[in-house]
Amino acid sequence: MRTRSVLTLVAAAAALSLPAVAPASAAGGAVLTTGGTGGTPVAVGDVLSASLKAGTTATLYSSPTGTSGVSCTSSTFTAAVTGNPAAPGTATESVTGHTFDASSCSSNVTGVLGVNSIRIDNLPYNATVTSDGTLTVTPPAGTSIQTTVQLRTLLGSVTCVYKAATLVGKADNADNSISFTNQQFTKSSGSSLCFSTGYFTARYAPVTDAGATVYVN
Repeated sequence: MRTRSVLTLVAAAAALSLPAVAPASAAGGAVLTTGGTGGTPVAVGDVLSASLKAGTTATLYSSPTGTSGVSCTSSTFTAAVTGNPAAPGTATESVTGHTFDASSCSSNVTGVLGVNSIRIDNLPYNATVTSDGTLTVTPPAGTSIQTTVQLRTLLGSVTCVYKAATLVGKADNADNSISFTNQQFTKSSGSSLCFSTGYFTARYAPVTDAGATVYVN
């Protein structure tokens, strides 16, 4: 089966090219709301969550336009809201979880038989969401956004570690999604089976707060 790559996110966050539909700005309302744009403000402390949009995959490819790497069909993230000011503005979050179900992952890298695990390290990450829908994910001070991928080969397990300084995504109110497109990771350790650069793409939707869809204003 063809291999596509995944990131850690964290770990990782981003997956696919999508149209960027800019969130509507609602003066006087909060940046993050439920019930629609300009709706009920999301409370500080609430935990937002999302899985991959149905029918899509999260990928970590060896090039921005390639199809070689790791691909997963099951991934989920959770993030606690730490600040939600009036719009237009910048909401803040703490990304507390980012998981990939290894049983849903495959790789098409020559010499790789399968994916044992994908782990996002150094959580929690900090995240900001601006009223124009720009999402920025950064690691704790002194660390990196890091993904550890363990591959299964004929000669045993191989561990690939990838790092990024930051990830930039986009929130889209059209489907209440967060997407990452070709976010670049660099290999920090691993064998020659681990490609030197990984490009992470993923689309998570819908983003919800206790079951209610979340909008960016």
